[in-house]
Amino acid sequence: MRILRSVRHKSCADGSFMKEFLLSDPIPEGFFTYLENFGEVEALPNLGEGFYKFEKPDWFSIKGFVGDTAVEVRFKKEVMKLTVDFLYLLFTSYREGAVDLSRVKQREEAVGRRVQEHLYGHT
Repeated sequence: MRILRSVRHKSCADGSFMKEFLLSDPIPEGFFTYLENFGEVEALPNLGEGFYKFEKPDWFSIKGFVGDTAVEVRFKKEVMKLTVDFLYLLFTSYREGAVDLSRVKQREEAVGRRVQEHLYGHT
């Protein structure tokens, strides 16, 4: 599954920057379970069956429905240039079933150090 393009974007009142992305394939059932390896996932059944929110504090959040071909991503504006490539990696590295997360986790650590340094002046 790949991000094809951004179809909508805007600055939000809370200081975040929202982008809506079109995906190459519908979001599979296991994608949000996969994301639990990298942040907090919450099912939001009040908004509809299969609606999920993923939160990676200081980086970005992802909202979307299983089976949909679009997601909304809200970036922390100050570090968006540092974290956007990791977002793309999360989508391209997802596979159904057991996955070797070592490469993605290494990248997460490297980006995390840069985010911490940029936001707080330390790693």
